[in-house]
Amino acid sequence: MEYVSRVPRPPLDGLIDDLYYLEGAPPYDRLTLPAMPAALLIVNLGAPLRIRAGTDIETAAYADGCVISMPTRAYEFGYPSRTRSVGVHFKPWGLAPFVAMPVAELCDRPVTVEQVWGRPTVAELRDRLAAADGPYEMLTLLEAELMRRLSETTGLGLVRHTSCVIAAAGGAVPIGDLSVAAGVSSTHLARRFKELIGVTPKRLARTHRFTATVFAIDPAGPVDWAELASRAGYFDQAHFGHEFRAFTGLTPTRYLEVRRRFLREHPGHVLDSWPLPAD
Repeated sequence: MEYVSRVPRPPLDGLIDDLYYLEGAPPYDRLTLPAMPAALLIVNLGAPLRIRAGTDIETAAYADGCVISMPTRAYEFGYPSRTRSVGVHFKPWGLAPFVAMPVAELCDRPVTVEQVWGRPTVAELRDRLAAADGPYEMLTLLEAELMRRLSETTGLGLVRHTSCVIAAAGGAVPIGDLSVAAGVSSTHLARRFKELIGVTPKRLARTHRFTATVFAIDPAGPVDWAELASRAGYFDQAHFGHEFRAFTGLTPTRYLEVRRRFLREHPGHVLDSWPLPAD
């Protein structure tokens, strides 16, 4: 697969981790995307994607692409035999300035890009992207569209600052201290987080802690799960296992098996850092 990524220019870089272009044959027909502290927008330029969100039984087709606020559980992506798309990896708070509704309404409920930006806009954008001269021009067009849609968002500074504190601590921060430091009530802070990220500060902290723990795992070597859970601050290994299953849909040992399978079958693949084969 071809994967091209770059950080957008200011002020988008304060909201977005990167813009990306993806084209080619996916490593598996179905990939699992575990919960993570980020939101996602995909503008699809090929055959429809199929997504199963959280506990949904059925998958749904997304022809024009999709918008996903910060997920609280694993998603399953079904890819066509060849896929082509551009997308945006948003920081947890980064999606809000580009959508007209509270982000809480999108929590664990993927929607099409048309539902967020409207059919005429998306149809025109997809036409321009399809006619662009290569990935870099496509990402420039996507960046221009995002700049055009960027809007002032009440409470964004508060949520961004507090989210950065949570991230810097790897999620290991007393939630009650956050509202005190911010000079607002815990209710106000939680409400702003729900509006702009879709989850509470506590949930964001849990996601950061879990993500940091997973990325500390070396799938090529032995893993001491009890030590890993203790080092990450989990109450006990059972609590860690419950959290692991909630975020990935897999037990820790099954996750390791699936992760090793990916590395064994597709060494050095552009998607090898986080997505997993659907179990």
